[in-house]
Amino acid sequence: MLGGGQLGRFFVLAAHEMGYKVVVLDPDRNSPAGKAADEHLCAAYDDMQALERLAQTCAAVTTEFENVPADTLDHLSKFIPTRPNAACVSIAQNRIAEKTFLSDRGFSVGPFAAIRSAADIEAADPSLFPAVLKVARFGYDGKGQARVANVAEAKAAFESFKREACVLEKMLTLDIEVSVVLARDAAGRIAPFPVAENSHRNGILDVTIAPARISGALAAEATEMASGIAAELGYVGVLGVEFFISGGRLMVNEMAPRPHNSGHYTIDACVTDQFEQQVRILCGLPLGDARQHSRAVMVNLLGDLWYSQDAHHAHEPDWSRLFRHPGLKLHLYQKHHARPGRKMGHFTVLGESGDPVIDTAMDARLAIGIRDD
Repeated sequence: MLGGGQLGRFFVLAAHEMGYKVVVLDPDRNSPAGKAADEHLCAAYDDMQALERLAQTCAAVTTEFENVPADTLDHLSKFIPTRPNAACVSIAQNRIAEKTFLSDRGFSVGPFAAIRSAADIEAADPSLFPAVLKVARFGYDGKGQARVANVAEAKAAFESFKREACVLEKMLTLDIEVSVVLARDAAGRIAPFPVAENSHRNGILDVTIAPARISGALAAEATEMASGIAAELGYVGVLGVEFFISGGRLMVNEMAPRPHNSGHYTIDACVTDQFEQQVRILCGLPLGDARQHSRAVMVNLLGDLWYSQDAHHAHEPDWSRLFRHPGLKLHLYQKHHARPGRKMGHFTVLGESGDPVIDTAMDARLAIGIRDD
């Protein structure tokens, strides 16, 4: 496993339950996945000695975040199966490459322009404004993004991003945001999970409702589009595809070449979760049943909660407030220290019908100290 965050940790736990041993490569000695793994290589992702150890020790390799160097994946693929491959990851690493790949193949995306210089901003279609300027690489959870009302603001934001390549995306009026997480094996078989409905705070996923409260036709279209993207990529692994719905129209926002935060509900609400699927694909096993057996609402727990009573000192939240709900499952990521905006865990509320599950999740969210400012 390349990467040591919570997604890697869930993969390690799933692999262990299925009888496999896992080596994690991550430069952070306190990485959550590294702590759970059979072996933690605490080294950089381009450390050749560590990569040689992986190639000699492991039967296959995967990743848990898209910013692992594509060259690392490419190098390892010469010795062992690498899923997903470097080509897929390199497309998802760069917003310009990603948007271009999607639009060139006829997938619906919102209006955008590639920005590599200030001149590109001046030449952009005026109808793009107001817009969001996003750095092309290494931006996630709202980082490396700025809302811009006009050319002048876009130029200022571009300068603040040190003139890194960016995409300028038209700010859309959204009906709702949804995502599809799917598993695709080496034979091209696809097992999609139900479409999830997502809401964000400060660019970070806050709440996921599954299944999404959209029409069956729209859900089918989202699933078909995500499956089509995976097929066009020749993707092997677990893929997350985020969509905007604006004016009733579905548009791809971005894709993640790995399990996805909005797919965490599958751990408790589906026959096979996204991490077991990742293990199955990596090991050449048949795909598991992706059927959802319970309605679910997932709520992210950010480091801000640890500072809700004292801005200068972290205090563990009172989890007993959550455990009062018998249909609630808590997952903490064993991160070394809390900080605002950092994903520290999540909880999922399960039930048989939608509204009571949503109400319980919102009550639990408030009880633990999450307030809509």
